[in-house]
Amino acid sequence: MRRLVPLSLFLFLALLVYCVFSNVVSTVWYPWLSAGVILYIASFLFFLRTPTSGGPSQRRFRFFRALATIGFFFILLLGLVALLDSAAHGLWTLIQGSSTNWSHTILRYGGVAVLLGCFLLIYGMIRNPHRYRVRKEIIPLSDLPSALADLKIVQISDIHAGTFTDPKGVAKGIEMINALEPDLVFFTGDLVNRKTLEVHPYEGILSKIEAKIGVYSVLGNHDYGDYYAWKSHHDKHENFLDLLDVHARMGWKLLRNEHIIIGSDDSSLAIVGVENFSASARFHRYGDLEKALQGLPEEMPAILLSHDPSHWRHQVLDFPQVRLTLSGHTHGMQFGIDWGGVFRWSPVQYIYREWAGLYRQGSQFLYVNRGFGMLGYPGRVGILPEITLLKLSSDV
Repeated sequence: MRRLVPLSLFLFLALLVYCVFSNVVSTVWYPWLSAGVILYIASFLFFLRTPTSGGPSQRRFRFFRALATIGFFFILLLGLVALLDSAAHGLWTLIQGSSTNWSHTILRYGGVAVLLGCFLLIYGMIRNPHRYRVRKEIIPLSDLPSALADLKIVQISDIHAGTFTDPKGVAKGIEMINALEPDLVFFTGDLVNRKTLEVHPYEGILSKIEAKIGVYSVLGNHDYGDYYAWKSHHDKHENFLDLLDVHARMGWKLLRNEHIIIGSDDSSLAIVGVENFSASARFHRYGDLEKALQGLPEEMPAILLSHDPSHWRHQVLDFPQVRLTLSGHTHGMQFGIDWGGVFRWSPVQYIYREWAGLYRQGSQFLYVNRGFGMLGYPGRVGILPEITLLKLSSDV
């Protein structure tokens, strides 16, 4: 969210300067546009200065974060309304067939499209944060023991508890998970945004996740405290230890470059979990797949939990015993078009080759969860929060 302020202010001021020097809008709008800028900057200053230490401070933090977000859309909408103020004249000119300045006309009618986009963004903040969608897939795994066929797995990812403001909405998602009666629940990283204290108010809710065999988790890039300016290395380390304790208190078995084996001796399946590993040098690489697989019989099929889907093509495909990899991280950018198997698009696809849903290469599969929570923009447009239900099958 903090990274949004310089870009959004630059874009808005550029729009304002263009409007002034091109006389696109009436001068009557200038005071309102200036008021919008003041509101936006003021709300952001309060947002940046408000601590996130829980209780009243946490509520103030969430309030000013919401106010800053609304302030951003407020000034953007004001600018668009100012542009649309002159759109009627341009439309009339086109209807009459008179000559017109096409650069201004394109700008005016482009504003209509932008206005619609802003409406969708605001709608996504109000309506979609907890519209969890259950997505179902059947995964045919070679060498899967028949005793483990029809195993029901629920995957969730990217909770980002620091963005939540509605505990009841989160609890609804947990009830949906439990209603699926899963054998296993996997969480594939990013429990928080920056600090562990963000998840403290939601521990009780998240600890209610139930699975017949167990709940297993891994860490994501946001779980290490790398995105917060700590006063000391000691403080960062204590924050990380607290995060590990949270997983334990919630009853989640955290896999840190290690594996566990489920089933009996002749019907076994390995669950492998690695710490965050990305093909991009922008992210720290804490994961060690070779270490996680060490001591595991090569003929035993394995399911890998790895937060970043770029890990799959970068390294995992070189380990054929990893039949299925479960990842998250992309959120589907929380924006796009997702019409089932008919059409799917998001800007994130230009960054990540595998960004949402099921992928296959040979006998190896990757599933990328679209995320349970949100980061940055506190809403979703087109890409709804996801609860994944996977059923394993021995029919290849």
